[in-house]
Amino acid sequence: MSRPTLYCAITNHGFGHATRLTAVAAEVQRRCPDVLIILTTAAPRWLLESYLPGDFILRSRAYDVGVIQPDSLTMDLDTTLTQLLQLRDRAPRIIAREVEYLWTNEVDLVLGDIPPLAAAIGAAAGIPVWMMGNFGWDFIYRHWGGEFIPLADWIGDCFGQCDRLFRLPFHEPMTAFPRMTDVGLTGGTPRYSRAELETRFNLIPNREKTLLLTFGGLGIQQIPYNRVKDYPHWQFITFDRHAPDLPNLLLIRDRQYRPVDLMPLCDRVISKPGFSTFSEAIRLKIPIVSLQRDGFAETPLLMQGLQQYSDHKILEPDRFFQGDWDALEQPLDPPQSSHPIACNGTEIIATAILEHLLP
Repeated sequence: MSRPTLYCAITNHGFGHATRLTAVAAEVQRRCPDVLIILTTAAPRWLLESYLPGDFILRSRAYDVGVIQPDSLTMDLDTTLTQLLQLRDRAPRIIAREVEYLWTNEVDLVLGDIPPLAAAIGAAAGIPVWMMGNFGWDFIYRHWGGEFIPLADWIGDCFGQCDRLFRLPFHEPMTAFPRMTDVGLTGGTPRYSRAELETRFNLIPNREKTLLLTFGGLGIQQIPYNRVKDYPHWQFITFDRHAPDLPNLLLIRDRQYRPVDLMPLCDRVISKPGFSTFSEAIRLKIPIVSLQRDGFAETPLLMQGLQQYSDHKILEPDRFFQGDWDALEQPLDPPQSSHPIACNGTEIIATAILEHLLP
């Protein structure tokens, strides 16, 4: 008898989709190690292993485009359009090839976050397709208008073949999906205590604040790190391998550590708008200082969620990059909602998967 098999298709955009889906896969694997996990993604293995420590099969494929970006705040719409048109032309061949793979490997369930072709592949194979996300790519592309509109329509048709959507907080309506279940925030859980981290990294004693600078997998090139020296009693932490060597700037090079692992140390997380960073920080009740980002339709949804559920501060990118960090010293704005947000998305999705795989 074959093992229950979960095929996970992850969107080819940044790291956030990969981390939140692999957090779910890890919870499935923790509860039932016999489940075979197949990850289909262009994300690097080291990132996947940081969230999914058990065995898995990596199928290095990219079944969507996302948004082509040179860094976490800049978008290249022309190249995105070109690659989307190429993907649509190749879609029938991709679907046919992947259907054969699903059948050969006796896949029981497809889980996507949130490549449109995953729904079409599962439907063509006659295998249930579930998805998770707070937006669909049709929503992002339709916002740009013009030649993106017919591509958004095509993507919406793909999403219409999904059997069940787990809709995450900070979401757009996602009306292309015929059936959906609203769930709470998702993400990883820190693996180390505050005391363990302080001992391991020999942090500044009697520091006034500890701030984590994290800008997603694409990073940001122009962070004015010279400003760090103006706050000698603050401890800054970054995963940016190009950051300079400064006394109060801790550079995390060891890939066994994830941003969420360092969050228990932090008084604030400084980030760009991103669901996974926001979600993990809010789950841990860590305040968030976020830069604004224009042109991405998801951003207002994320910023609204940030203001509702987190102690926060919103910064203008130009001022931050020009070295105006005075706002970092100002009091945070409190959350607008007096009701906490549900934080059980990872667990709810994992439970549903296991109930399907192990009836």
